[in-house]
This record gives sequence, structure tokens and C-alpha cells, in this order.
Amino acid sequence: MLRGGLPQTSAMELLQIGYLHSVVAAAGCTLGAPFPDRGIDWTVNHESQQHVMDPEASIKISLKSTATIAPNPSGDYFSFRLENDHLLKLEAFPVLIPRILVVMLVPTSWDNWIDVGRDCLTINHCSYWVNLGGEQHNLAAGGKTTVRIPTANVFDEKALCAIMQRVGSGARA
Repeated sequence: MLRGGLPQTSAMELLQIGYLHSVVAAAGCTLGAPFPDRGIDWTVNHESQQHVMDPEASIKISLKSTATIAPNPSGDYFSFRLENDHLLKLEAFPVLIPRILVVMLVPTSWDNWIDVGRDCLTINHCSYWVNLGGEQHNLAAGGKTTVRIPTANVFDEKALCAIMQRVGSGARA
């Protein structure tokens, strides 16, 4: 197959944006991208009359992807290295709009990224989320610090709806 000349890291970014769009649509939310992007990639809004303070709950999402961590990680978490300045933005607490980090684990080979059939489109593998707000990591020298991403926190429409319900009730994401 003759693929275009887009660098693999740029293609991974497009893949994770497609994943995010799919999750947001299935959760019945809306999505917006700040311009210019200053470390927060997307804002998700969830409208419900059941929200306590405002009928529209919002979260900010920082997207990352990697092919260096194998899909289906074993254990309770996997480690992900994050730029220190970016980590500081995600650790900020309290904030008006909660922020989460969503990390997509992408298969190394482009051939394994998606499967298409007449009745489905499957994106391989998945994304995991974590709320780092209020945490304080010891920033590593060299500009990047390792954070732990819980493998129980699969980022899907059920997780997004639960996050938005918590935020809409005034609790943490």
C-alpha cells in the first residue's frame, strides 16, 4: 500500500483525534478546539438539566499518543513521560474547568491501526485517561517527568459520561 508522506507522529495525532471524536459523539457531548493550542487540545461540553451548578459541564483534554508502549498494558498502570511545563498545567488545582490527560496507545505498525468492514470501523488500540489536578510530581531533570496512567481508566463514552456527571455535580473529574 502506498501511504502518503505524512510523518507517523502526525498520523498518530490524527488517529487519536478521530478516536476522541468518536467517544465524544457516542457520549452525546460537543467538542471544541482552542486556538491557538497552548497545551490543552480540546474542550468537551456535556449538557444536562441534572447538572447542579450549570446545565453545561465542561472539561479540558490534553491528548497524547505513543507507539512505544505496547497495547493492552499489564498491571494497574503504565508509565508515560510528559514535558514538565505541560505537566504543571495538568497538575494545577483548583481550576475553573477540570483538565484530564488522555493517552492513546497506538500499534507500532500503521497496518494495525484500523480494521474496516462493511458493518464496522475498529480503531486499534485505545486511550486511557487520568486527572492529575492537585498532584505534585517531582519534576525530573531533562524536561520530562514520568506519570502513571491507570489501566482501569479506559477512555470511552461510559467513562466520559461518568466524568461529566461528576463535574456537573461539582466534584472532581
